[in-house]
Amino acid sequence: MNTRTRTTPTPAPWGPVPKAAVPHPGTALLTVLLGILTLASVGWITSFVLIVAVWAAAAGESVVGYLALYAACLATGAALLTALACLPPVRRMPPPRRALLLNAVACPIPLTLALITWTTTT
Repeated sequence: MNTRTRTTPTPAPWGPVPKAAVPHPGTALLTVLLGILTLASVGWITSFVLIVAVWAAAAGESVVGYLALYAACLATGAALLTALACLPPVRRMPPPRRALLLNAVACPIPLTLALITWTTTT
């Protein structure tokens, strides 16, 4: 085998995660901002669901199905984010960029639902 036919081996798709790169201040700030918006939105929706469940229980209605549906929605969202985080191209990303991507994907739906419930109930 001569030197012209040698090739470098391609990295395995499930290879090791790259070492942490120093995040840019903008990337870190945007990641934290999106994470706070997501957590605040999910917290608002959860408190809203619990308040409605308490009112329904006080009225004598069954709230098991209502709470089970909300828990299923949360579990589905968490499973989809976990599936995205385990994809090989996402795993090979540097951790600050991966966190920004996952926060950017997780933020819009809870934020939209929180804004809709906030504006329609107040």
